Amino acid sequence: MLLLAAIAVRAVAFGNPVVHVDEEFYFLTAQRMLDGALPYVDIWDRKPIGLFLIYLPAAAFGPVLGLWIYQVMALASVVLTAMLILRLAAHAGWEKGGLVAALLYILMLGFGDGQSGQAPVFYNLITAFAMLLALPCAASADSERLRKGKAIAAMALIGVALQVKYSVLFEGMFLGLWLLWRERRLGYPLHSIVRFGAALIAVAMIPTLLAWGVYAAIGHGNAWFYANLGSILARNSDPALVLVGAFLKVALILGPLLIVSGLSRHVPVNDESERPVRALYFGWLIASVFGLIVFGTYFNHYALPVMLPACLCCAGFLGSHQAGRRIVTPLLLLAAGLGGEYTVLSAGWHRGNAAQLETLTEVIGQGPGCLYVYSGNSSLYSRSGRCALSPWVYPSHLSRERENGAVGVDQLAEIGRIFAKRPEVVVMAPAFSGERAESRNLVIERLREGKYALRGRYPLGKSLLEIYAAPGSTAGLAVPRLAARSPS
Repeated sequence: MLLLAAIAVRAVAFGNPVVHVDEEFYFLTAQRMLDGALPYVDIWDRKPIGLFLIYLPAAAFGPVLGLWIYQVMALASVVLTAMLILRLAAHAGWEKGGLVAALLYILMLGFGDGQSGQAPVFYNLITAFAMLLALPCAASADSERLRKGKAIAAMALIGVALQVKYSVLFEGMFLGLWLLWRERRLGYPLHSIVRFGAALIAVAMIPTLLAWGVYAAIGHGNAWFYANLGSILARNSDPALVLVGAFLKVALILGPLLIVSGLSRHVPVNDESERPVRALYFGWLIASVFGLIVFGTYFNHYALPVMLPACLCCAGFLGSHQAGRRIVTPLLLLAAGLGGEYTVLSAGWHRGNAAQLETLTEVIGQGPGCLYVYSGNSSLYSRSGRCALSPWVYPSHLSRERENGAVGVDQLAEIGRIFAKRPEVVVMAPAFSGERAESRNLVIERLREGKYALRGRYPLGKSLLEIYAAPGSTAGLAVPRLAARSPS
C-alpha cells in the first residue's frame, strides 16, 4: 500500500527535470565529478560531499535516464522511511495510527518540495533508522554491550546524515544527549557517561572529519573548510519581510501536524516501557523544529526534516482517540493529499517542464563554446553538455545579494573573469527579488560591450529566459521545436 501511495502521489513529478533548482545542481555536480571535477574546488557549493555522492550513480546514466534513476531512488527512500514510521509507531504503542502516520508522511512531502530528490528525502531515512536503533528495549537494558553498541551505530548513522546535509545537526545533538540521559537513568557513574559521550561524539564526527582529511591530504583542506563551515556562517540574511513571509508559509504547512502531535501527548500508555520511547519521539520533534528556526532561511524544503517526527507523533492521537480516527484522520489525509498535489502541480506551472527545457537546450546548442547561466537553471549545463567558465555555476551564488561575501570570491570580480573568457552563450532570467542589482547591471554591461546578440526569449514555467550569443556564434540561429510561441 505504501509503495502504491508513493507512486500515485509522486508520479506527477516523474520525468520533470526542473522540479527544483537544487536537484538540478546536485545532479550537475555529480556529473562533473564523474568527469574529474572536485567539489568545492572545480565546482563550488556548501553542501556536504555525501549529497553529491548519492547522485553519482544516477549521473552516470546521463541527464535523461539519470533523472528517472534518482527519482526512483528518492521514491524508494520515501517508502522505506514510511515503513520505518510504522515500526517506530509500534514501539510507542501507537500501532493503530502507524499506517495513517506513514501515509501522511508520503502525502505531506509535496508541500515541502519533497516530490523528487531533495536532500531530506534521502537523509530522513538515515535519521529514522538511527532512531530505531536507539530505541530502549528489555534486551538493551540488560546488556550494556548491546545497548551501547546500538547507540554508537545510531550516532554513526547521524554522522552519515550530516554528510548529506548539516541541518540534521540538532536532531543528532538531541539523540546523543538522550542516549547519555538514558545511561544516567540506568545508574551509571558520571565518569562512565562522560567517556561514553566522547565516544558518541567521535563516531558522529568521523564522516565529516574523514571528508575534511581527504581534502587536506590533497591540498584543499582550506577550500573544504570554508565551503562546509565558513560560508554558512558568512551568508547574509534575506530581508525581514521575506523571512517573515517564508516563516509563516512553513508554519502553515507544519501547523496541523504539530497540533495533532501535541494531542498525542495526552494518549495514555499501555505499558510503562512506552513512556521513554514517546519521550524520545517528542524530543526529536522539538529538536527538528529548533533546527528549522535556527537555520533561519525557511525555504519550503527546510520543513521536510520536521515532517518525519511530526507525522510519527501524529500516530498516537490519530490511532487511539475516537475523534482522531473518525474525524481528524480523514480530514488530514484529504487535506494533505489534495493540498500536496496542488502544491506540486503549481510548482510545475511556475518552474517549467521537460519540453520547455528541451527547447532551451536546442537553442543553446551543443557547443563547442562554453555556457554561462547568470540566472536560470543549472540543468542547462547538463542538458547542453557545454563547458562552464567558473566553479560558481549555481546561478544564485553570483547573482543573489544574500550570497555577497559568502561564496569565497567577489561576485562582481568573478562575473568579470567569466566574460573575459568569452562565453559563447549567456542565459539570463528576468530580475527577481533578492537579486544583487550590481551583478545584473554588470552582466548587461558586459553583454553590450561584447556585442552579444539576443537570440530570443523562451518560456520556462512562468519566466522568459533570454538567450544571448557571442558574435559569430550559430547558437539560436536554427528555429527549434516549440520556439514559435516563445521568442520575441
